[in-house]
Amino acid sequence: MAEPLPGAARVVIIGGGIVGCSLAYHLAQLGWRDVLLLERKTLTCGTTWHAAGLVGQLRATLNLTKLARYTAELYAKLEAETGQATGFRRTGSVSIATTAARFEELRRGASMAKTFGLEVEVISPTQVRELWPLLAAGDVVGGVYLPGDGQTNPTDTTMALAKAARRGGVRIREDTKVTGVLSANGRATGVRTEHGDVTAEVVVNCAGMWAREVGRLAGVNVPLHACEHFYAITEGLDDLPPGLPVLRDPDSCTYFKEDAGKILFGAFEPRAKPWGMDGIPEDFCFDELPEDIDHFTPILEAAMHRVPRLETAGIRRFFNGPESFTPDNRYLLGEAPELKGFFVAAGFNSIGIQSAGGAGKVLAEWIVAGHPPMDLWDVDIRRMMPFQGGAAYLRERVGEALGLLYAMHWPYRQYETARGLRCSPVHERLAARGACFGEVAGWERPNWFAPAGVTPAYDYSYGRQNWFPHAAAEHRAARQTAAIFDLTSFAKFLLQGPDAESILQTVCANDVGVPPGRVVYTQWLNARGGIEADLTVSRLADDRYLVVTSGATAVRVLDWLRRHTPAQARLSITDVTSAYAIIGVMGPNSRALLGAACVADFSEDAFPFAAVRDIEIANAPIRAQRLSYVGELGWELYIPSEYAGGVLDSLLAEGPDHGARLAGMHALDSCRLEAGFRHWGHDIGDEDTPIEAGLAFACALDKPTAFIGRDALLRQRREGVTRRLVHFALDDPEPLLYHNEPVLRDGRVVGRLTSGAYGHTLGRAVGLGYIADPGGVDAAFVRSGHYEIEVAGERFGARAGLRPFYRSGRTHGQV
Repeated sequence: MAEPLPGAARVVIIGGGIVGCSLAYHLAQLGWRDVLLLERKTLTCGTTWHAAGLVGQLRATLNLTKLARYTAELYAKLEAETGQATGFRRTGSVSIATTAARFEELRRGASMAKTFGLEVEVISPTQVRELWPLLAAGDVVGGVYLPGDGQTNPTDTTMALAKAARRGGVRIREDTKVTGVLSANGRATGVRTEHGDVTAEVVVNCAGMWAREVGRLAGVNVPLHACEHFYAITEGLDDLPPGLPVLRDPDSCTYFKEDAGKILFGAFEPRAKPWGMDGIPEDFCFDELPEDIDHFTPILEAAMHRVPRLETAGIRRFFNGPESFTPDNRYLLGEAPELKGFFVAAGFNSIGIQSAGGAGKVLAEWIVAGHPPMDLWDVDIRRMMPFQGGAAYLRERVGEALGLLYAMHWPYRQYETARGLRCSPVHERLAARGACFGEVAGWERPNWFAPAGVTPAYDYSYGRQNWFPHAAAEHRAARQTAAIFDLTSFAKFLLQGPDAESILQTVCANDVGVPPGRVVYTQWLNARGGIEADLTVSRLADDRYLVVTSGATAVRVLDWLRRHTPAQARLSITDVTSAYAIIGVMGPNSRALLGAACVADFSEDAFPFAAVRDIEIANAPIRAQRLSYVGELGWELYIPSEYAGGVLDSLLAEGPDHGARLAGMHALDSCRLEAGFRHWGHDIGDEDTPIEAGLAFACALDKPTAFIGRDALLRQRREGVTRRLVHFALDDPEPLLYHNEPVLRDGRVVGRLTSGAYGHTLGRAVGLGYIADPGGVDAAFVRSGHYEIEVAGERFGARAGLRPFYRSGRTHGQV
C-alpha cells in the first residue's frame, strides 16, 4: 500500500520527466531534502520516454552551451554514482554542411565554443566520411566534430536521477495529478491534488507539454505547445559500425544515431504539425500518435540520400510522439513574474535530454540562493509577453519554430508566422514608405527602408545582406543630417505617489532626485552589483516619474520594480506603453528640423541635454526628451498614440529641407556601436557590473540613499576588476561581426564579442566585448596587447580601447 501523501514539503515539483527528476537530484545535492515530486501517471511517461537521447553540447549561445556541457559531464558520471545503468556513451557528434553558408555557420559556432574550452574540430569531407563510413559525402563541403558529445537512454537516465534524488531524501509520488496551485498574498503556498493538499514554500512546474495548463492553475503564463515529432528505427544492420558518432545533416533537416546495431533517424522538418489543440487526453501515458507516412516521406527520402544503406534496410518502427515547443525555440526557466515562489522549467524544444542536467542544476541553485547563479536571460521566463500564451498564437508559431532548429540561423533572421500583433500608430505610414519590419516582443519595428523599386524583404546571408547599402544611407543621415526613428516599442511605466522618489532611489544606481523636467540614465542592480535593467527615468513632477526601457525586457523590468516595492508603499505603477508612440529625431540637423515643425525653443540654453519639455507639433501635445542612442544631437518625442500619425506627417513634410530620412533598427544599432552605447541582454546583464561595463559614470555612489548593489560596487572599486568591456574595430574593412566571436590578446583567447555591426562612418566592423585577466584589466593592460578577433575560424587584427572609436563628429583610436 502506498504511503499517504505528505501534507507539507519545502519544495513541490510537478512532473516526473527528466527535467523534474534532474531538479530533484540537484536540490538534494544542495542539501534540500524536504522535496516532493508529483507525477500524474508514471515517471517519463509524457515526452522523456520517446526522446531520441542525443546529448550535444554546442548550442546557439554561450550560456546555453555551458549548460549543455555540464549535462554531458553529469551523465558521464551518473551510472557510477548511482549504480543505475544510463546507456550514456561519448560517441561524439558530427554536423555536416552541404553549402558554403552552412559551413560558415558551423565554423562560427565552433569559434564560439573555443571561448570556454569546449573541444571542437572543423573537419573536411574526407574526415567526415572517415567518422561515418556509411555516409554519402559527395555534396558535403565540411563539418564540425565534437568528440565530447554522445547519446543516452532517456528513461534509464531519468531513473538514475530519481534514484539519486530518493537517496538524498526526495519523495516521489506517481499517479498523483496536481489539480490546483495554492497561493496567498501573491505567493505560491502549495498544490492541490487528487489525494489532498500539500503546502510548500516553493512550487516548480516541470510538467512538460502540460506546463501551460499547470501554469494557468497558478495564473502564470507558460507559452508552449506540443508538436508531432517523427523518427524511424531500422532493423538490425550487420554492416553498421558500432559506436558511430551522432550525425546531424541540418541542410536536409535530418539526424542519425547508431542504436544497438540499428539506425535511428529523424528530422525537424520546415513546417511541423502542432498537436493537442483540443487538449491532451486525460489518459495520455506512454502513448504514440498516429503514423503519417505522407508527412514522413520527405524525411525518409532525405535520410536515404545521406545514408544510402537505408534504401535496403528494413524499417522496424515508425514513431510519432509529441514534444513541447516555445515561440522562440528557447526553454522557459525561472521564477514566474505573476506569482512568487512558483518556478518553471519547461518547453525544451526537443532538446530536453541534453539540457536537463544544466537546467536542473541552475534552477536548484536559483531556488536555494534566491537568485540565478549565472546570466540566464536566454531562457528566463520573464522574456515572454502575456499574449504569447494564447492558443491560436502558439499553434501558428510553433509549427515554424520546430523547423528552425535545423534551419539556417541567419543573422537578423525574422519569424514569418504570428506577425502583425503589435503595431505602432504610424505602422501603415512606414509600410507605405518601404519599411521592412522585424519583430521584437510582438512589436513590428522597421529594421530598414527600401527605396523605390526595391522589395522590402530580407535576402539572408552571412555577408552583406541586401539591406546593407540602404541601412548605410540611413546611418549616414543620422551622422550627417537627421534620421527619424519609430521607437514606439519601448516599454513605458508611469510611477505615481508620494513614495515614488524613495523607491526609485533605492532601485536606481544613479540619482533620480532631480528637479521635474529632467531625465536620468541609470541601471538597476542586484545585490552582487550585476545589472538587472538599463533604462531612463524621467521626473515629470514631484510625485510622478516615467520609466522607459526596451520592449523585450518589459516583463522583467516591471517584475523587478514590483518585487522591490513594499506592500504598504504609497505608489501606483501603470504600464502606459500603448498610450504613447515614440518618434526619435536624431542627427546634427535634428534641432533645425524640430524648430521648423513647431515653435518651441530647441536651443542649447532652453533645451539642454537630458531636459524634458512639453511641446506641440501638428496640434499634438508632446513630451520631448533630449536624448540620443546614436551618438549625435537628438530628441525622443512621446506622443499620445492618437496624434502620432499627424506628428510624423509634419516631420516628414519638413524633412527634405534638412536632409532627414526615415531610418530603422539596423542603422540605430550600427550607430550605437560606433558610439559605444551598451545594449542590455548583449553587452550588459545581471552578471556584469557598471564598473566592468564602463558605466560607473551612471552610478551615484555618494547619494544619501544606499541603493541596491552599492556595497558590491564600492568593494569592486577598491579591489579592481579582472574583466572589462572593451571597444573593438577590425583592421580589415571586409569581415562582418555579429556577436560571440572570440577575442584573442597576444594569441590567447581572453574573451568574446557581445555585440557587433558594421560601422559605416568608420568603414569597418566594430564591436563590444569583455576581456578578462586574473591579474586585472585596466587601460594600460588594454593598450599593451595585440588583438585579433576570430570569425568562422579565421583571425583578423583589431584595435581595442576603453573609449569608443567614434564621438560626435570625430573618430578616435587610430581607426
